[in-house]
Amino acid sequence: MARYMVTHSLLSAWLYSLKENPYSDATTEENPMEDFLKVLRREPREATEAMQNGLEFEAVCYRFANGDHSLFSNEDKWGDAASEISDIIKGGTFQLKAKKMLTVAGTDVLLFGVLDVLKAGRIYDIKFTKSYDRGKFFDSTQHPAYFELIPEAQEFTYLASNGSAVYTETYRREEARSIFPVISDFFSWLDAAGLTQIYREKWRAL
Repeated sequence: MARYMVTHSLLSAWLYSLKENPYSDATTEENPMEDFLKVLRREPREATEAMQNGLEFEAVCYRFANGDHSLFSNEDKWGDAASEISDIIKGGTFQLKAKKMLTVAGTDVLLFGVLDVLKAGRIYDIKFTKSYDRGKFFDSTQHPAYFELIPEAQEFTYLASNGSAVYTETYRREEARSIFPVISDFFSWLDAAGLTQIYREKWRAL
């Protein structure tokens, strides 16, 4: 029987495209629905400045955590924040790939994710964001998906930074919603939108 991959990024792009005001914290200048369709079709996307900054900031945090404090291009504005995060994640496993087979709405699903950091039963995810309000990630599919992927993890902490300040937002396993209904709703929406065939062609797991 065929199985199909699902990732937090795919679900997040879908939910983002349905938001009433999707431009409130946009990371791209494209139409959110068109952006989702590009993700669905697995088309290569050019990294925006916000995306590139996020990748570079994460890399600096990892370098600091590994003891490399050499100079980098944005040290003047990112050094303190990266150092604060590196102290938290030091000793963890970085960029850990995880996958798990699920059955959702009669479909065999390969749930896949890449954890920024796994350390002592806690998952950490580094977010570079231009603004932060408490509860920003409450509706995210990331911590529910990653709790399903890592059964031993009891806490998930978002480490959000604008490059100067660092904000932490933690969720415990018992507080997180199940990822199963989200995936089921996603499949139902694909059917209603006539996009199931594209999904099955592009996201079939080997």
